[in-house]
Amino acid sequence: MALISSLCIFVLVAHFATTIVCHERPHQAALFVFGDSVFDPGNNNYVNTVASLQANYFPYGESFFKYPTGRNSNGRLIPDFIAEYANLPFIPPYFEIGKKHLVHGVNFASGGSGCLAETNSGFVIDLKTQLKYFQNVAQLLKNKVGETESKQILSNAVYIFSTGSNDFFAPLLTNSTFPYSHAEYIQMIMGNLTSVLKGIYKEGGRKFVMLN
Repeated sequence: MALISSLCIFVLVAHFATTIVCHERPHQAALFVFGDSVFDPGNNNYVNTVASLQANYFPYGESFFKYPTGRNSNGRLIPDFIAEYANLPFIPPYFEIGKKHLVHGVNFASGGSGCLAETNSGFVIDLKTQLKYFQNVAQLLKNKVGETESKQILSNAVYIFSTGSNDFFAPLLTNSTFPYSHAEYIQMIMGNLTSVLKGIYKEGGRKFVMLN
C-alpha cells in the first residue's frame, strides 16, 4: 500500500516537472484545488457558517503551523504536501488571493461542501460555486499576465478534487423523507461533477486528479 501511495505521489508530482516559458520566464505547473474539508485550507474562515464546519480553533494546526489555519488537521493537508514536493508554495485559499501570486494556483475547497448545492446549503461553498470562483481567477490571471501566458498557466496546471462524500452523508443526517432513488441521486452527483470538469476544461484545464 505504501509503495502504491508513493508511486501515486511520484506520478502526480511528475506533472509539475514540465516548465513553460512565457516572456522568457519559466513557471512550474500551478495547482488548483477543489472540494471539501479534506482539502480546505481555510476558506470556511470567510464563510458565514457553523463552528462544526470550521477548523479555526485549537487543536487544529498545533503540530505544524502552531496556530489554527482553518485546515481540518493538526498540520498540513494533502495539497500542502503535494505543493511541497512540487517545489510550490502552499496554495492559498481563494479568499486570500489578494495577498498571493495566482501563478502558483488557488485552493477553492470548502469543508462540508459537496457536488450538490443542496449539501449543507447556505453554510459552504458548493462545487459549482467553486467553479465560478475559478473562472474569476482565470480572468484575474488574464488581466495580470496577459491572455497568452494565462492560457499556458491554465493548460499546464494540475486540477485536484476531493468531493462527493458529503453528498452521501447528507441524507443520513436529515430526518426528512429522501425524494430520490439511489440511482437518481448518483446521477445528480455525477452530473454536477461532470459539469464542473467541463467548465474547467473550457477554461483550458487538461490535467485532472480525483482523490479516491
